Amino acid sequence: MNVLLIGGPGSLTNRMIVKLKKEGHRVSLLTGESYARKGYEKVFETYSFTYDSDSLKEIFESVCPDCILFMGAYDTNFNWNESEREAGRFISAVMNILLSYSVQKNTRFFFLSSDEVFGQGNSEDIKEEDAVWGDSAKTTALIQAEEICRDFSENWGKDVTVLRLDHLYQIPKTIAEAIQNPCASLCMSALKANYISADKENIYSLLYEDDAVEFIYEVMAAKHREYSFYHLSSGDPVSEWQLAQEIKEVLGGHITVLEVKRADSRRRVLSNERFSEEFPSKIRHEREEGVKKIVKYMKKNRAVFVDETEEKLSLGKRMLRQFGWFLKAIFPFLENMVCFIPFFMLNNRTVGSQYFSRLDFYLFYVLLFAIVHGQHQALFSAVLAVCGYLFRQMYTRSGFEVMLDYTTYVWMAQLFILGLVVGYMRDQIRDIRQESAEIQENLNHQLGDIKDINNSNVRVKDVLEQQVVDQKDSIGKIYSITSSLERYMPEEVLFHAVEIVRDLLNCPDVAIYTVHHSGYARMFSATSEQARKLGNSILYQDMTDMYEALKEQRVYINRNLDASYPLMANAIYDNEEIQMILMLWGLPWERMTLGEANRLVVVSYLIQNAVLRANRYLAALEERRYLADTKILEAEAFTSLVQAYYNAKKKNLTECTLLRIECDSATFKRSEEILLDNLRQTDYLGTMDDGKLYVLLSNTVKTEAQIVVNRFMKAGFNSRIIDRIAR
Repeated sequence: MNVLLIGGPGSLTNRMIVKLKKEGHRVSLLTGESYARKGYEKVFETYSFTYDSDSLKEIFESVCPDCILFMGAYDTNFNWNESEREAGRFISAVMNILLSYSVQKNTRFFFLSSDEVFGQGNSEDIKEEDAVWGDSAKTTALIQAEEICRDFSENWGKDVTVLRLDHLYQIPKTIAEAIQNPCASLCMSALKANYISADKENIYSLLYEDDAVEFIYEVMAAKHREYSFYHLSSGDPVSEWQLAQEIKEVLGGHITVLEVKRADSRRRVLSNERFSEEFPSKIRHEREEGVKKIVKYMKKNRAVFVDETEEKLSLGKRMLRQFGWFLKAIFPFLENMVCFIPFFMLNNRTVGSQYFSRLDFYLFYVLLFAIVHGQHQALFSAVLAVCGYLFRQMYTRSGFEVMLDYTTYVWMAQLFILGLVVGYMRDQIRDIRQESAEIQENLNHQLGDIKDINNSNVRVKDVLEQQVVDQKDSIGKIYSITSSLERYMPEEVLFHAVEIVRDLLNCPDVAIYTVHHSGYARMFSATSEQARKLGNSILYQDMTDMYEALKEQRVYINRNLDASYPLMANAIYDNEEIQMILMLWGLPWERMTLGEANRLVVVSYLIQNAVLRANRYLAALEERRYLADTKILEAEAFTSLVQAYYNAKKKNLTECTLLRIECDSATFKRSEEILLDNLRQTDYLGTMDDGKLYVLLSNTVKTEAQIVVNRFMKAGFNSRIIDRIAR
């Protein structure tokens, strides 16, 4: 399964990557930032693009995901300390991602929300259909995002699912993680001040992050889901007061718990009833154990959470950070005023000069700032120039005379018109250049995106080509091997099937058990002593975990590493009934994944036809090729069966022993009834070319066969073990 995970780096994101990779899925990552970021687990392909990028559709088409997981409320790309600003960006990101996703076909989309959408709380466990209520910009944004997802699901017909997580907690690595963690925040308070303030009426349910990952994966892996909204919760309510007492118990008696009454105290516990009814996953991390782990870790790393090392800025730097924008805005005006002084002095020097009296330095001054800074500074410099001109004219004339002189207004009009026109042209040229630069940058960015996507497509193509052409687990390779079963005689197919499973799955320990109506499964063949550890016969219905999985036609995976169960098992069915069970033992832990289970299913289906055909043929031999009115196989059928068992025995695929019964052919029918009462269902009675009566004991060594010999002797029949059969 191809999975596209969307979100910033964080503990939950990385745990999801590890889980998906462990289950054999191919994980691609959309980071939400235009630059490469560290802090992620390794994935198949990483796309460093913002959520508003025009390339999202191309990315989705390139990845071609079966499943998309958007971290949503737990996306670290959004800084909710500035919630008003981030709320709009968050909703825009959700909408853009969903619109890009909408062109995909047969792709599932999952959005992670949180318990925060139920701001008011409830006296009962909150169900999925209960009304939401936002008490902050973040919760309002999450509610809007959920509604957008609901609209895409109900009106657009898309497969969109919202998962609300209930009060996540885990072992924190930084102060920022501890603050967001309800358990760690109380523990940090205890470490800092030796007391914890707790409210008995503040009640919630803690969900360990590893359990949340398992729940999320369970929903993602399901082929069909009944609902589009699910609550993922431990279903274990705990008050803040009770949690504080548990922390105090771990830290020691020097911690004091103070009871307080908070204005925002509430009971906010999500109901996991809908999820529990549909999915089998259970809580693996009990709250008490999780609290102990967190408290012990934080106590051991006390310096990280208590001795904060935040940078202490000087007064000057704090002032610069606070008012830097003002200094940046006022600097051109200060520059203008400083430059006005030399031009004012030059203008005064040239008045009455024989050579420079016609030079207008004020005009040069206004044009200079119009060209360099644009229209705004041209206007300000023109005002300063007019003030300087009027001040100089009043050296020899009164202000009233200057105001009555029309040449003054002509000069002022000339100054303002030239300054504003040149400044306007400068602004237009700057805007055109800036727009061109932005277009060029955007085109270069798109070109880079296309190159990145193309390189990713080339890598994916090469990987797929290698799987199809070269890999031993390619479909073509698997089919070519399994189809070789058609070349064997029916008596040999079941023995060679176990070899094929061993070779294709690279597992040295494989066993095949045949199922009987009595509820027992009897070993037919096995590749090693390890594969025979359960014995020749098992009451498979008593192996509850394995039987439940096989009954639902699922592959059983022994995730608890129970020594009394195989590591993986699958059944071969005929008319919806279990006919055989394939058991694998020698698998390393890292290969006990969904991907390996899928390979076992494919191999089982491909060998199923040949195995069932051979099984039915052998059944026909047993039922139709007997001596008249007996259960004794004729010589040809029995000899072929014995030969198949002996060939398998040479390859260490099974054990068998052949006994010859000392009796006349005239007494075969009477002998048959007595002999069959002392044999198992998997043993065979028949004749060979010498006309003697023989018994083939399957999965029986000589020492065990001696018990049967003694049993026959008590019944009045002499028998002996035959080491070789006549060719």
